[in-house]
Amino acid sequence: MANRLKMANIQAILQLHSLQWSMRRIARHLGVDRGTVSKVIRQSPADPKPAIAPSGSEGSKPASLASAPAPGPLSPVVAAASPLDSTSDVDSKPARAPSGSDTGICTSNGTTPPPGNGLAPPVAVSLGSTSSSGRPSDCEPFRELIVAKLQAALSAQRIYQDLATEQGYAGSYYSVRRFVRKLTARLPLPMRRMECVPGFEAQVDYGTGAPVIGADGKRRKTHVFRVVLSHSRKAYAEASFRQTTEEFLRSLENAFAHFGGVPQTIVIDNLRAAVNHPDWYDPELQPKLRGFCEHYGTAILPAKPYMARHKGKIERGIGYVKGNSLKGRKFATLDEQNRHLQDWERTVADTRIHGTTRRHVGQVFEQIERPALRPLPRERFAFFHEAQRQVHRDGHVEVMKAYYSVPPEYLGRTVWVRWDARMVRIFNQQMQQVVVHIRKEPGRFSTHSEHLAPEKISGVERGARWLMNKIALIGAQTTAWAEAMLCARGIEGTRVLMGLVALTKQHTSAALENACKTALSHGEFRLRPLRALLARQPKFVQAAFPFLDEHPLIRPLDDYARVVASALERQGGADNVVTGIAPHDQATLRFERHDRANECPEHERQGPDGNDRQGQREIHPPRSGYSSSGCSPAEPESASPDTSSLRSLFPPLPGESCDD
Repeated sequence: MANRLKMANIQAILQLHSLQWSMRRIARHLGVDRGTVSKVIRQSPADPKPAIAPSGSEGSKPASLASAPAPGPLSPVVAAASPLDSTSDVDSKPARAPSGSDTGICTSNGTTPPPGNGLAPPVAVSLGSTSSSGRPSDCEPFRELIVAKLQAALSAQRIYQDLATEQGYAGSYYSVRRFVRKLTARLPLPMRRMECVPGFEAQVDYGTGAPVIGADGKRRKTHVFRVVLSHSRKAYAEASFRQTTEEFLRSLENAFAHFGGVPQTIVIDNLRAAVNHPDWYDPELQPKLRGFCEHYGTAILPAKPYMARHKGKIERGIGYVKGNSLKGRKFATLDEQNRHLQDWERTVADTRIHGTTRRHVGQVFEQIERPALRPLPRERFAFFHEAQRQVHRDGHVEVMKAYYSVPPEYLGRTVWVRWDARMVRIFNQQMQQVVVHIRKEPGRFSTHSEHLAPEKISGVERGARWLMNKIALIGAQTTAWAEAMLCARGIEGTRVLMGLVALTKQHTSAALENACKTALSHGEFRLRPLRALLARQPKFVQAAFPFLDEHPLIRPLDDYARVVASALERQGGADNVVTGIAPHDQATLRFERHDRANECPEHERQGPDGNDRQGQREIHPPRSGYSSSGCSPAEPESASPDTSSLRSLFPPLPGESCDD
């Protein structure tokens, strides 16, 4: 110790230290403890005179040892330990620090970059002196040039190369690097403490809880959940076996009930149970967590990844509960550990004077922070399960072995499903609610009618009333037949109604009316006879046009009457005309062909039965164009009237000449 050392040893330690000996070397040469050497050096008064004059001083000379007597020689101990003599003392130079021994550049996170060929300079460059004492650096004459190159973002290696090639610098690269480090050295910025107004913020985190050892001797690991109100430091702790989303929300909800209110913001860690994708600017929370925030009117703000100081209050709070409440304890059940945590929070944590705020935690919470919390909602958050589901081909999703319908446009897509003991809610990918169902038992279906496509709903499903409304549009007879058929056949008549409606695609309403009227009169109430009645009716009826008495292309009937009368007058005296008939009765006579009457022999006129064939021919004359000898209408001897005499009887039609 220093109080046991002789004055000579103390002086020797100080003199050797002034020669820039290390404490380890001094302790080894003097045979004393290194800690004693360090204590003597710390307790000695500081020497205002440096061993070497500061850089820039004129006519400076090396100073003598600070603690050595000026006129006399060195003490015997120092003389024996030091290899220096009077001549070497004059020519000696102060020792230099080895290459790379200087303090490196302090970056923004407090680390020093490793040495290398290049060094990226920081933005800010200090223009002050590089050292307060010691021999000036070889780079001092090039200070302004080096500063300019640092501001141009050049590395120390590049600056050394430019100085050697352009300025004739003869020093080493390490001298340039040490000079650059001193120019760019920064002091670390102080940490800023963030305090919050009452009721604004709460911080949440998990830690390792006390083990639970059951009756079977099995040891189970637990996790302790803790939430701390940032203003009063009031906290709530709860232990659980897992860190699932459900456990996290249940613990957080219990904390709100314990506080009697809800803070405006909650700072959490980026645990998987709450955060899908960590991002300081726009984190993606679990969908269930977003619903929880909407229900309680709060906002969850995850801290920056790997930045524990953003939630320093809860980091210290987790250490406090682990080291004070749970350290060295074991519990038989999880409920026993939770009861212990509640008692400890009430009797220990709430009654302490906080080391930072220097105030009573429980009193600050009751008097200041509890009134500032937001009120709790009337009901707790509906605890539900949540998962993604694929919409099946039948337009349903499966939840706990039951099936629930969705609109047709979601067929084959993925939806979010939330379910609890009573309700099943289906959301799209934007978390917009699509449909709500009542929870069904396993194996049951819940189908909304609006989710069925109209093309997939048959007439049997729509019912007999809907079919009768369509049949009433056909007619009264069809409606009467359908009503009578339903009374006669009962429930099976629903399909008959569908068949009757289908007949409207092939037959008109009038045809159906006639067929149904006939079938109803005969008491026939099956579709087969009704189809047979419809088949007998013509599908297409030719329209009847009115007879035209006069037409520009047809001659009047009076003209033909005059022709017939004129022909009768000319042939009144012929042999083949029966005589003794008045002229006015001749128009009623039949005409016979005189050529057939003269040419046919007598035996051909009678048939095998003795009947006169000539009379039959008169009754049934040959048709025009019939091929027989002497009967062609084109022969000159035919009975056609004289055209020259007829031309005078028929006046020409409009647009017809007399020569036609």
